[in-house]
Amino acid sequence: MSATAPRTGRTSPPGEISRPNPRPQAERFGDEYVAFCDGVRSLTQIDLGQYKRGQMERRIRTFAQRRGTPDLLAYLSALRSDRAELEGFLDRVTINVSQLWRNPEQWRVLEREVLPELIAAAPLRRMRAWSAGCSYGAEAYTLAALCRELDGGGRAEIVGTDIDRRMVERAERGRFSDEDARSASRELLERWFTREGEEWQARRELRSLVRFEVGDLLRMRPRRDAYDLVLCRNTVIYFTEEVRDALHERLVASLRPGGYLVIGSTERVSRPRELGLDATHPFTYRKSQ
Repeated sequence: MSATAPRTGRTSPPGEISRPNPRPQAERFGDEYVAFCDGVRSLTQIDLGQYKRGQMERRIRTFAQRRGTPDLLAYLSALRSDRAELEGFLDRVTINVSQLWRNPEQWRVLEREVLPELIAAAPLRRMRAWSAGCSYGAEAYTLAALCRELDGGGRAEIVGTDIDRRMVERAERGRFSDEDARSASRELLERWFTREGEEWQARRELRSLVRFEVGDLLRMRPRRDAYDLVLCRNTVIYFTEEVRDALHERLVASLRPGGYLVIGSTERVSRPRELGLDATHPFTYRKSQ
């Protein structure tokens, strides 16, 4: 999962989430933090105002203090004048958590229940999946390995999106550290990855199933009914409730009827029935036919 805290991609679905008042928020509220968010949005197109203010503001003020800037507006001036400082800020404000076979209990449900159903339902085409907010690709490669395990021919197409171009470039390389691989069984790791120096390299059989794109979950246009499976795990917890609900609606719009949405173990979809979803596990939802 990658996030602006996360930087989403941490993050296809109805156009950009609407804002009721198009004027800059600082103009309306005279708020230093909001003025900072407006400035960052003009620099990067990342809207920090979509995230829960408390934890985000604390993080940013800590960054500013460590740099020695007296307030957020001075910090914003530094970001505007120093490209390296801006890049460093984006690295720090982004939470990139990605691990092969992270949350094994979820992968067991996918392997035993969800993927066999989806693969069987698409005998004449590829099963299409979207890893939304993919960070550096561990989730997408784990899914590719399971698809190979279940269907040796690899009738799957997996798309990973993230707002952070550098994470997407890293995902395309398909290389992971021992820390990234700590949740993976040795057997699966050695079957689908090769050891190269201090890293694990995804085999060609996995890389052929995945592709990665730069994309912001809050801005991407919908690919309606495009996917059999959407994974968006541990990303929306950073958003405000309004943004989270709108984003879930957009993710569901991208699912084919009968497709599955997988979220984080501690996350929930508000009013799933209104979205045409049935909960099959606490973290999996099936879209009505």
